[in-house]
Amino acid sequence: VLLLTLSVVAIAHAELCKPDAQNAFKVRLSIKTALGDNAYAWDANEEYLFKAMVAFAMRRYSRKSTTQISNVLLCNVTDRVSFWFVVTDSSKNVTTVPGSEVEAAIRMNQNRINSAFLLSDKTLQFLKITSTLSPPVEPSTPVWLIVFGVVLCLIVAGIVFLIVTGIQQRKKKNKESTERENLEEKGEVTVTVENGIPCETLDLKAGHINGVFAADDERFTSL
Repeated sequence: VLLLTLSVVAIAHAELCKPDAQNAFKVRLSIKTALGDNAYAWDANEEYLFKAMVAFAMRRYSRKSTTQISNVLLCNVTDRVSFWFVVTDSSKNVTTVPGSEVEAAIRMNQNRINSAFLLSDKTLQFLKITSTLSPPVEPSTPVWLIVFGVVLCLIVAGIVFLIVTGIQQRKKKNKESTERENLEEKGEVTVTVENGIPCETLDLKAGHINGVFAADDERFTSL
């Protein structure tokens, strides 16, 4: 009776898990491509790990502890590492869990499954399940801190520019003032600006001749 029961269960499982069966999914692994010389062999232990990861995904998705490793069936395993799998209903064990639930559970936990086999979405493919995008990588430095740093650098650069410009203008004024003093000491005529109008400064040593009176002096003969 026990042998007959096991035979019936095996036949039922064979009917449930087969290529293109209802609620069945095909998986393809490219271990050699992903790991090169560090590639591992696909054996019964790896199959057990895969079943455990699928059971974990189902339990985490449905938040129930009813799915067991024995509920995950594998079939048509090839040497190039491809196979089909189904998840049976733990309450009946003769029907499969709807494919939509399995797909949702796999999509929710695909990164965890990939990590277990050291693979990625490109090297561990669930052919009828679209891969999910990896969560965005958050920068180690917050964005607001980067913006604050940029603004602070601009402010510091502006202050330095104003200081340097002020120093240069002060040096220029001091230089002009020194040159003016030197010219005054030598008694040279310089041009000053009064109310925006340039005026000649009298040479106190040599004097200055008024041209108006010089013209009148020529009309008179000397005694």
